[in-house]
Amino acid sequence: LDADARVIGNPTEGALLLWLRDRGVDYAPLRDAARVVDQLTFTTERKFMATLVESPTEGRVLYVKGAPEIVLERCSGFGDKEEVVRQLTAYQNMAMRTLGLAYRKTEADTCKQALSEGPLAFIGIAAISDPVRDDVPAAVGECLDAGIAVKIVTGDTPATAKEIGRQIGLWTAEDTDYNHLTGTEFAAMSDEELLGRVQALKIMSRARPLDKQRLVRLLQQRGEVVAVTGDGTNDAPALNFAQVGLSMGSGTSVAKEASDITLMDDSFSSIATAVMWGRSLYKNIQRFVLFQLTINFVAIVIVLLGSIFGSQLPLTVTQMLWVNLIMDTFAALALASLPPSRSVMREKPRKNNDFIITRPMIRSIVGLGIVFVAALLGMLAWFGQGITPYELSVFFTVFVMLQFWNMFNAKGFGSRSTVCTHMKGCSAFYGVLLLILVGQIAIVTWGGDVFRTVPITLRDWAIIVGGTSLVMWAGELSRWIKRRQRA
Repeated sequence: LDADARVIGNPTEGALLLWLRDRGVDYAPLRDAARVVDQLTFTTERKFMATLVESPTEGRVLYVKGAPEIVLERCSGFGDKEEVVRQLTAYQNMAMRTLGLAYRKTEADTCKQALSEGPLAFIGIAAISDPVRDDVPAAVGECLDAGIAVKIVTGDTPATAKEIGRQIGLWTAEDTDYNHLTGTEFAAMSDEELLGRVQALKIMSRARPLDKQRLVRLLQQRGEVVAVTGDGTNDAPALNFAQVGLSMGSGTSVAKEASDITLMDDSFSSIATAVMWGRSLYKNIQRFVLFQLTINFVAIVIVLLGSIFGSQLPLTVTQMLWVNLIMDTFAALALASLPPSRSVMREKPRKNNDFIITRPMIRSIVGLGIVFVAALLGMLAWFGQGITPYELSVFFTVFVMLQFWNMFNAKGFGSRSTVCTHMKGCSAFYGVLLLILVGQIAIVTWGGDVFRTVPITLRDWAIIVGGTSLVMWAGELSRWIKRRQRA
């Protein structure tokens, strides 16, 4: 504890010190008066720690604390053991962290010698409440809905681990012992036996550090992409072995160095938020690719086939430069700036080897591309061989406005809502669209010989804008039908 009685080290040790302070016991003088002779640190294999001290009042004493069932095995000559076990089970079923405490007066010089001399004297059990954060159940539920399997790997007892799993919504009434293993059971099983079970496993209790790493390896063999959270030195192998290692801000430096990401707020909900951002970013990249390939497809076909209607190319080099500016810079700014959406958390994970261009994208690119090409070639056929500068300006404007409205379809790709939602969060998107519209009006009106354009009448502007907007309304109708089908 620091000067303000705040825990600055191990939370379990801190909880014990706070308990002493609340009962008026000042730990510091007692600790300063006792000389440490020898110490056995806690390990997951030993499951207890021991300290041999020289006390001015009690003489040489061995103090032991650790897993209650391990400590109890080393004790004798105390009260009703069945009552102690019953109370211990009750604490563990309440998801409380339990510690067994014992001591022995000795003349030994090392902890190992003192432990070998005989049974210990039982002191009692400390039950520490470690409540689940309020935001964890919702975050776990969000991950499960997103197709992300959540597994608890802990050194706690089976009863404590299952109760924690129940509190966060992971362990349900339908789950059985098939969904739970202890570290001992896990170690005794072969890789072949575990490969058929690891995906159904939800909780591993009384686990050791190597169990966690082995679980990661087996899940990866099953084709899973694994993320591991941890805060201790023992978690480092698993953090390093997983595809994504997530250490805690309050964790050890070893864990942080072995991990890929450090959660400064130690919150599981930050993981769900990171997944949402990652999926949303990937979706935005797909939207940009969708938009760009559609406009590329149309531009290439029009320039290639449009020339057969006459000696003049339907789109000049400077006009294509403006189209490329829309396609690359402006579209990237507009679509990359779209805010993350919680709706992506209702989708199942994609495989890590999936191609970024999906079948729905191909259908959209080819389908819209053919419609756009047919409409534009139809215009060229309507104009005939002697295309006037005015008609070329109209053609150029129709081409750009088709892409203008198609940007709304790109925005709505993979979304369950209409393109008009999240207006506030999409200010950059609509700002870019306004810039494209103003830029097109300026080019057509004042571009002159540079862009081979002449001003278009307000009536024709209204017809072009209204007519090409059917691209967006058709996309909205398609998305509405899909929402109805999902419902």
